[in-house]
Amino acid sequence: MKKIIPSEKLSDADNQQERLKTIGWIVGYVDGEGCFSVSLIKNHKTKFGWQVFPEFVVTQGEKSLSSLKFLKRFFGCGKIFVNRRHDDHKENIYRYCIRSLNDLNSIIVPFFKLYKLKTAKKNDFEKFAKILNLMKKGAHSNQFGLRKIAHLIERMNRKKPSKFLKSPETTR
Repeated sequence: MKKIIPSEKLSDADNQQERLKTIGWIVGYVDGEGCFSVSLIKNHKTKFGWQVFPEFVVTQGEKSLSSLKFLKRFFGCGKIFVNRRHDDHKENIYRYCIRSLNDLNSIIVPFFKLYKLKTAKKNDFEKFAKILNLMKKGAHSNQFGLRKIAHLIERMNRKKPSKFLKSPETTR
Protein backbone atom coordinates (compact mmCIF):
# COMPACT_ATOMS: atom_id res chain seq x y z
CA MET A 1 0.00 0.00 0.00
CA LYS A 2 1.22 3.48 -0.75
CA LYS A 3 2.14 5.69 2.15
CA ILE A 4 -1.17 7.14 3.33
CA ILE A 5 0.13 9.64 5.86
CA PRO A 6 0.24 13.05 4.17
CA SER A 7 3.66 14.67 4.07
CA GLU A 8 4.24 17.85 6.06
CA LYS A 9 6.85 19.22 3.66
CA LEU A 10 5.70 22.32 1.84
CA SER A 11 7.43 21.21 -1.35
CA ASP A 12 5.23 18.11 -1.37
CA ALA A 13 1.97 20.09 -1.31
CA ASP A 14 1.00 18.99 -4.83
CA ASN A 15 1.76 15.35 -4.03
CA GLN A 16 -0.21 15.64 -0.80
CA GLN A 17 -3.21 17.03 -2.69
CA GLU A 18 -2.98 14.17 -5.20
CA ARG A 19 -2.81 11.57 -2.41
CA LEU A 20 -5.82 13.09 -0.70
CA LYS A 21 -7.77 13.12 -3.98
CA THR A 22 -6.83 9.50 -4.59
CA ILE A 23 -7.82 8.49 -1.07
CA GLY A 24 -11.14 10.34 -1.41
CA TRP A 25 -11.79 8.58 -4.72
CA ILE A 26 -11.01 5.17 -3.18
CA VAL A 27 -13.31 5.76 -0.20
CA GLY A 28 -16.14 6.92 -2.48
CA TYR A 29 -15.59 4.07 -4.93
CA VAL A 30 -15.66 1.45 -2.18
CA ASP A 31 -18.73 3.13 -0.65
CA GLY A 32 -20.51 2.57 -3.96
CA GLU A 33 -19.02 -0.63 -5.36
CA GLY A 34 -17.33 -2.43 -2.46
CA CYS A 35 -18.41 -4.98 0.09
CA PHE A 36 -17.09 -6.10 3.46
CA SER A 37 -18.33 -9.66 3.77
CA VAL A 38 -17.96 -12.49 6.25
CA SER A 39 -19.38 -15.96 5.64
CA LEU A 40 -19.61 -19.02 7.84
CA ILE A 41 -18.92 -22.05 5.67
CA LYS A 42 -19.45 -25.67 6.67
CA ASN A 43 -16.04 -27.31 6.80
CA HIS A 44 -15.70 -30.66 8.55
CA LYS A 45 -11.91 -30.29 8.69
CA THR A 46 -12.24 -27.53 11.30
CA LYS A 47 -12.69 -28.15 15.03
CA PHE A 48 -16.39 -27.22 15.13
CA GLY A 49 -17.23 -27.94 11.48
CA TRP A 50 -17.48 -24.27 10.48
CA GLN A 51 -14.98 -21.88 8.91
CA VAL A 52 -15.12 -18.08 9.18
CA PHE A 53 -14.39 -16.58 5.75
CA PRO A 54 -13.90 -12.77 5.68
CA GLU A 55 -13.25 -10.90 2.45
CA PHE A 56 -13.13 -7.38 1.06
CA VAL A 57 -14.53 -7.25 -2.48
CA VAL A 58 -15.02 -4.58 -5.14
CA THR A 59 -16.95 -5.69 -8.24
CA GLN A 60 -16.99 -4.11 -11.70
CA GLY A 61 -17.80 -4.89 -15.30
CA GLU A 62 -15.05 -5.48 -17.83
CA LYS A 63 -15.17 -1.87 -19.04
CA SER A 64 -14.07 -0.70 -15.58
CA LEU A 65 -11.42 -3.37 -14.97
CA SER A 66 -8.74 -0.66 -14.88
CA SER A 67 -10.23 0.74 -11.65
CA LEU A 68 -9.86 -2.66 -9.97
CA LYS A 69 -6.27 -2.88 -11.18
CA PHE A 70 -5.68 0.58 -9.69
CA LEU A 71 -7.05 -0.56 -6.31
CA LYS A 72 -4.84 -3.66 -6.41
CA ARG A 73 -1.76 -1.51 -7.11
CA PHE A 74 -2.70 1.02 -4.42
CA PHE A 75 -3.26 -1.53 -1.66
CA GLY A 76 -0.50 -3.83 -2.89
CA CYS A 77 -2.43 -7.03 -2.18
CA GLY A 78 -5.41 -9.10 -3.26
CA LYS A 79 -6.38 -10.73 -6.53
CA ILE A 80 -8.72 -9.97 -9.41
CA PHE A 81 -11.05 -12.79 -10.49
CA VAL A 82 -13.34 -12.97 -13.50
CA ASN A 83 -16.93 -14.17 -13.15
CA ARG A 84 -17.92 -15.20 -16.66
CA ARG A 85 -21.48 -14.17 -17.48
CA HIS A 86 -23.90 -16.62 -19.02
CA ASP A 87 -26.85 -14.28 -19.40
CA ASP A 88 -27.85 -11.43 -21.70
CA HIS A 89 -25.11 -9.08 -20.49
CA LYS A 90 -22.29 -8.46 -22.92
CA GLU A 91 -19.41 -8.12 -20.46
CA ASN A 92 -17.94 -10.30 -17.73
CA ILE A 93 -17.89 -9.23 -14.10
CA TYR A 94 -14.57 -8.82 -12.30
CA ARG A 95 -14.01 -9.04 -8.55
CA TYR A 96 -11.06 -7.53 -6.70
CA CYS A 97 -10.82 -9.64 -3.54
CA ILE A 98 -8.66 -9.53 -0.46
CA ARG A 99 -9.01 -12.65 1.68
CA SER A 100 -5.71 -12.83 3.53
CA LEU A 101 -6.28 -12.20 7.24
CA ASN A 102 -2.91 -10.51 7.43
CA ASP A 103 -3.73 -8.11 4.56
CA LEU A 104 -7.23 -7.43 5.89
CA ASN A 105 -5.87 -6.66 9.38
CA SER A 106 -2.75 -4.75 8.40
CA ILE A 107 -3.92 -2.85 5.29
CA ILE A 108 -7.70 -2.70 4.75
CA VAL A 109 -8.92 -2.19 8.33
CA PRO A 110 -6.36 0.54 9.18
CA PHE A 111 -7.05 2.34 5.88
CA PHE A 112 -10.83 2.50 6.39
CA LYS A 113 -10.46 3.36 10.08
CA LEU A 114 -8.31 6.33 9.08
CA TYR A 115 -10.36 7.31 6.01
CA LYS A 116 -13.99 6.76 6.97
CA LEU A 117 -16.73 5.52 4.67
CA LYS A 118 -19.64 7.94 4.31
CA THR A 119 -22.63 5.66 3.65
CA ALA A 120 -24.38 2.90 5.60
CA LYS A 121 -21.52 0.66 4.43
CA LYS A 122 -19.52 2.05 7.38
CA ASN A 123 -21.74 -0.04 9.70
CA ASP A 124 -20.83 -3.22 7.81
CA PHE A 125 -17.17 -2.21 7.92
CA GLU A 126 -17.33 -1.73 11.71
CA LYS A 127 -18.79 -5.23 12.16
CA PHE A 128 -16.24 -6.61 9.69
CA ALA A 129 -13.38 -5.04 11.68
CA LYS A 130 -14.87 -6.35 14.93
CA ILE A 131 -15.05 -9.90 13.51
CA LEU A 132 -11.44 -9.70 12.31
CA ASN A 133 -10.41 -8.55 15.78
CA LEU A 134 -12.31 -11.46 17.35
CA MET A 135 -10.54 -13.83 14.96
CA LYS A 136 -7.18 -12.31 15.88
CA LYS A 137 -8.00 -13.21 19.50
CA GLY A 138 -8.93 -16.79 18.47
CA ALA A 139 -12.70 -16.46 18.94
CA HIS A 140 -13.34 -18.46 15.77
CA SER A 141 -11.69 -21.45 17.49
CA ASN A 142 -14.35 -21.91 20.17
CA GLN A 143 -18.13 -22.39 20.23
CA PHE A 144 -18.88 -19.17 22.14
CA GLY A 145 -16.72 -17.07 19.81
CA LEU A 146 -18.25 -18.64 16.69
CA ARG A 147 -21.74 -17.78 17.97
CA LYS A 148 -20.67 -14.19 18.64
CA ILE A 149 -19.21 -13.95 15.12
CA ALA A 150 -22.36 -15.54 13.62
CA HIS A 151 -24.57 -12.95 15.34
CA LEU A 152 -22.43 -10.11 13.93
CA ILE A 153 -22.54 -11.67 10.45
CA GLU A 154 -26.35 -11.79 10.57
CA ARG A 155 -26.41 -8.02 11.06
CA MET A 156 -24.17 -7.34 8.04
CA ASN A 157 -25.17 -6.76 4.40
CA ARG A 158 -28.81 -7.76 4.94
CA LYS A 159 -27.80 -11.42 5.41
CA LYS A 160 -30.27 -14.25 5.84
CA PRO A 161 -30.34 -15.94 9.25
CA SER A 162 -27.21 -18.02 9.77
CA LYS A 163 -27.40 -21.78 9.19
CA PHE A 164 -24.75 -22.00 11.89
CA LEU A 165 -27.09 -20.49 14.48
CA LYS A 166 -29.94 -22.82 13.42
CA SER A 167 -27.84 -25.99 13.16
CA PRO A 168 -28.75 -28.69 15.73
CA GLU A 169 -25.00 -29.25 16.11
CA THR A 170 -24.53 -25.72 17.46
CA THR A 171 -27.80 -24.97 19.31
CA ARG A 172 -27.37 -26.60 22.69
